[in-house]
Amino acid sequence: MSAEPAQDLLIGVDVGTYSSKGVLTTLDGQIVAQHVVPHGISVPRHGHVEQDADAVWWADVVTILLELLREPGTAERVAGVACSAIGPTLLPLNAGGRPLRPGILYGVDTRAQAQIDALNAELGEAAILAHSDMALTSQATGPKIRWLREQEPEVWAQARTLTSAGSYLVFRLTGEHVIDHHTGAHFMPLYDPRTRTWTDRFAASVLGDRGLEVLPRLAWSDERAGQVTAAAAAETGLRPGTPVAVGTVDALAEGLSVGAARPGDLMVMYGSSTFFILTQERPTPDPRVWSVGGAFAGQVNLAAGMSTTGSLTRWIVDEFAREQDTAAAYDELFTQAAALPPGADGLLMLPYFSGERTPVNDPRARGVVAGLTLSHTRAHLFRAALEGVGFGIRHNLDALRDLGADVRRVVAVGGGTKGGTWLQIVSDITGQVQELPRVTVGASYGDAFLAGLAAGALTRDDLDRWVQPGPPVTPDAATRAEYDRLYGLYRALYPATREIVHAL
Repeated sequence: MSAEPAQDLLIGVDVGTYSSKGVLTTLDGQIVAQHVVPHGISVPRHGHVEQDADAVWWADVVTILLELLREPGTAERVAGVACSAIGPTLLPLNAGGRPLRPGILYGVDTRAQAQIDALNAELGEAAILAHSDMALTSQATGPKIRWLREQEPEVWAQARTLTSAGSYLVFRLTGEHVIDHHTGAHFMPLYDPRTRTWTDRFAASVLGDRGLEVLPRLAWSDERAGQVTAAAAAETGLRPGTPVAVGTVDALAEGLSVGAARPGDLMVMYGSSTFFILTQERPTPDPRVWSVGGAFAGQVNLAAGMSTTGSLTRWIVDEFAREQDTAAAYDELFTQAAALPPGADGLLMLPYFSGERTPVNDPRARGVVAGLTLSHTRAHLFRAALEGVGFGIRHNLDALRDLGADVRRVVAVGGGTKGGTWLQIVSDITGQVQELPRVTVGASYGDAFLAGLAAGALTRDDLDRWVQPGPPVTPDAATRAEYDRLYGLYRALYPATREIVHAL
């Protein structure tokens, strides 16, 4: 009789805005295999940003798992699996757990501004801030739930569960409706950060006559949500009964992937948008940012996010270098941008091409390019975009410090860290040292760690073994005076153009 195979592997899968990625690791974090599946977003009208839950989210997960488990005997060795995804999103499900419409994305989707205004008027902005530890913005899911109730009554009538992207993946794997506290906090004002429970205090203004039973069960990211069902195993190749972690949003998983999990650690994620997560010992509520639960029981995160960063550089490549291979165009533009002086020869950009989240919190904000002349090239535009994002990152760091948050260490992660040019520009603008771990696989690597915790194969102390530091990016003091001057102009540009942009 042959012995059972050792369960010495872990799987993490992350569904991002423009691609999904999976990783197969050993219990000590060594990468065995990876797989990436690209996808797109749907913008049916301005301000509405959506994705199909089955055709994109679940289909990507299935494709990735089948690829990672391709070698015979691999599934039997997997100790646990965890998923993360874009969030917070809103996905209504019918009584059978099937999606009733495409998922409504996180803060880049700005459709619910009228509902934000209505909730603020009905409940009071001060009352909402005191209750939720943050103000209503386009990142909040509660106003989007109200939008769904008001604008799509036929969908609302059939909805029996209101979930998010990562929670839907957990449901497809386990049959369990469960959501992590980090994501749940964004379902404000339905979440009470003091009791860590759903609350009906303001529920009528969001859910109408529905009760809190339409919301998934709350749990911490490293807890076990359930186990892989026979039906999910048949689709994915996973072993039935494999433990599945609760998981979380992509940004929090990305923070874990680079070891940003202790108080004072700030993760800056350079993706299609830029996201910030600061691990704290106690909350510091402020309407400019988001105060949410962390990955582990009792943890608090201060989160912030810019709407259009990597997607802005992609827009420039798509529109101004469409005749080139995308990868080659990026290489050329980064090289050319690195050769230009700070300030891109008099060009300044507000990167608010999809509105802006923190600390501006203006869904009606738009991109502004100031100082254009006939001598400027696409490389100047690209450099101005990199610097515009850098100024936006400095704006967010200033906001965190203004409210008394303790930032002790900055760890960078994400696709925008490749090559170093963008990181150097940001360090020069902010004056901030940025740490860059040797292995920067992304959120899926953090998911694999969560899978190990949920399966009982790892402890939190093992994170130090998984994450090895690389060389830091240090600011160039020679650029400081010029960037300080330009930052002042950047901060003045938004209020100077806001009313014109809103009118447009």
